[in-house]
Amino acid sequence: MTDQNTSGTMQVDVNLVRQLAELLDATHLTEIEVEEGDRKIRVARKAAAQAAPVYAAPQPMASAPVAPAAPPAAEAGAMAPTVAAANAVKSPMVGTCYLSAEPGAKPFVSVGQTVAAGDTLLIVEAMKVMNPITAPSAGVVRQILIENGQPVEFDQPLVVVE
Repeated sequence: MTDQNTSGTMQVDVNLVRQLAELLDATHLTEIEVEEGDRKIRVARKAAAQAAPVYAAPQPMASAPVAPAAPPAAEAGAMAPTVAAANAVKSPMVGTCYLSAEPGAKPFVSVGQTVAAGDTLLIVEAMKVMNPITAPSAGVVRQILIENGQPVEFDQPLVVVE
């Protein structure tokens, strides 16, 4: 909370601010506000999802067979562990992964493409919300470890950027 001291300057409870910031990180919220009487503190951060455009949920294509998509994903995952362990961008949530903004659109990235920090690599749909997954740093896309429309688990390697 904040207080006014006798000189009129504001004193901030730094420990509370740190606790609220940790809570933001742990819950993936972008803003939290605590109020007690006439004192209030608000902690906010810009999230990658706010900076990136919001995408509509890709609609499944009728001609795309669902069953054959699993073996290529398994093969991609089988060759990835050695490279992916150190440089893989991992899924922050459980959901469905999409490589483009909508069916038939150009993928966000391709193998060999140079990306800047913050560039959208793919999106993970969770509970009808499209969550852009961005490059943590500049580099080159070395591997894409998932298939379009593939279900992903928390902490699953998605893309290798070196």
